[in-house]
Parts: sequence; structure tokens; C-alpha cells
Amino acid sequence: MFTIVVASIIILLVSMLLMGIKIVLKKDGRFPDTHIGSNPSMRKRGISCAATQDFEAGRRKNIFEIDKRVITK
Repeated sequence: MFTIVVASIIILLVSMLLMGIKIVLKKDGRFPDTHIGSNPSMRKRGISCAATQDFEAGRRKNIFEIDKRVITK
């Protein structure tokens, strides 16, 4: 059991080190932006991320919303 835990920790450390090498050696040193909203071909097709769609849906008036002023009369 102990050997499995140690092997798992070593694998995790090596993988994190290998991912970090790209950041250190690259000129700008950043991970690539994989967000859907920053992809030009996705924007051209009108595709956005779920968080953006939820935000835009919340800004529109809900046509099925019950007017609370009518109920309180």
C-alpha cells in the first residue's frame, strides 16, 4: 500500500514538473487560452460558453414571468 502511494506522488510530481517546464522555457510563459469565448472560429459560429449563455439569458425578460403587482391586488 505504501509503495502505491509513493509511486502516485512521484508520478504527480513528475507530471507537474513537465507541465511547468513549458511555462518556464516559453517566452511569454503562460498556458494557452482554451476558453470557448476567445476562440475566433467559435465566435464566428455564434457558440459561447455556458456561463456566458446563462448571463445573457438572465438579462433578457422572461416572457413566462408572472407580474407580482397583479397578484398582490
